[in-house]
Amino acid sequence: MDIEEIVALSVKHNVSDLHLCTQLPARWRRQGRLEPLPEIAPDPQTLLDIWLTPAQREQLEEAGQLDFSVSLKDGTRLRANAFRQLQGYSLALRLLVSQTPKLEALNVPPLIPELLDSPDGLILVTGATGSGKSTTLAAMVDFLNLQKDGHILTLEDPIEFIHHSQRCLIQQREPGLHCHSFAAGLRAALREDPDVILLRELRDSETIRLALTAAETGHLVLATLHTRGAAQAVERLVDVFPAEEKSMVRSQLAGSLKAVLAQKLLPDRRGGRVAVYELLVNTPAVASLIREGKTHQLPGQIQTGQQHGMRSFAHSEAMLRVEGRIADGEEK
Repeated sequence: MDIEEIVALSVKHNVSDLHLCTQLPARWRRQGRLEPLPEIAPDPQTLLDIWLTPAQREQLEEAGQLDFSVSLKDGTRLRANAFRQLQGYSLALRLLVSQTPKLEALNVPPLIPELLDSPDGLILVTGATGSGKSTTLAAMVDFLNLQKDGHILTLEDPIEFIHHSQRCLIQQREPGLHCHSFAAGLRAALREDPDVILLRELRDSETIRLALTAAETGHLVLATLHTRGAAQAVERLVDVFPAEEKSMVRSQLAGSLKAVLAQKLLPDRRGGRVAVYELLVNTPAVASLIREGKTHQLPGQIQTGQQHGMRSFAHSEAMLRVEGRIADGEEK
């Protein structure tokens, strides 16, 4: 089968990811489980020869891996990572939904729309790989696009969801194609009059430093981070910096952070998977703990902070069990 047929079959079977590997059996991830692909898939090298530009081929040769996106003839979009392994090249393909997700459909904590109304500050979306962070960010952008008047500038590697300007002017940039790097694009963004800046991932100290500066200077910054919980996200941001800078970064974070939304996916009894959330809100008490480096006490703040809109994973899971969405003890 060609790749369009493989992808169409994957959509029919509610597949989230495809793994095409040189000299290894192709597999797909369905309902969170990796399974053998029931059809013969194209060779990764053949697809790379079709999909990549000369500049991308050169980057793949030099670095051994490459992130990019693909639009198929039928309009289906794929997020792709090509990488070199022992037998040759492999492709990890994430199937992207064609329609931008709606925030209300994701069952996010009720406080999220209020937080998105903030004129500035940092909102972090965290979770493990494949937990739906990009989907949540896209839904946040869609919400702002329909509810507010402003300029939204995104930096994504690669661009996944295509947004169309409605009430907001939305401009999407991909490092490597539209700017040299995340840091360069973010530095330029501060001179491009955005109201909201979306960063796909806070990757290094320079990007984190610029994101905190943007959040302090009148911009709402939405960004993702790879951590399994909300409290760990704060620790991760601070730990990126050398010891002599940690105190300053903690102070910046305490002043600019709005909230951390952590998420994971569990099997849904109705089919598919359902997102479960943990929300840490930066109250004065939370800000004090961040400033003092007492991040180990943040989980306790989440447990006792329901009056501030906070929510723990345990509380979210309990609500889903009451609704009959998940069974007792179910995990990803």
